Amino acid sequence: MQILLRWAVNALALYITVLIAQSLHIGLSVVKGSAGIEAVALAVVVLAIANAVIRPIVQVLALPLTCLTFGLFSFVINAFMFWLAGQVVPGFHVEGILAPLFGSVVMAVISGALSTVLISEKEKTR
Repeated sequence: MQILLRWAVNALALYITVLIAQSLHIGLSVVKGSAGIEAVALAVVVLAIANAVIRPIVQVLALPLTCLTFGLFSFVINAFMFWLAGQVVPGFHVEGILAPLFGSVVMAVISGALSTVLISEKEKTR
């Protein structure tokens, strides 16, 4: 149950991130209507899989650069995972250099805030 709740929170966070990015005219968009909801749901699944499988490999390979930049290169790795989801999911578009960086940072902030509000302490400890 907790996994589904976290997935729903991340989907909502991604949708809010896309709305903010579209209002700021940053190259992050999703198709309109029910196809957009499906694209957001699929994008969250792809992001979860990419963060579980690909991200650890990239982190190990980029460890010297991450240490050299005092951890700031991790923002680039997060942006790469976000961009990768945009390349794989039809209907979810991530264009340019600023969009994946903006999307990954804003989605992390919104997801964290929503998780704090929507997921109880009892659910978090399970």
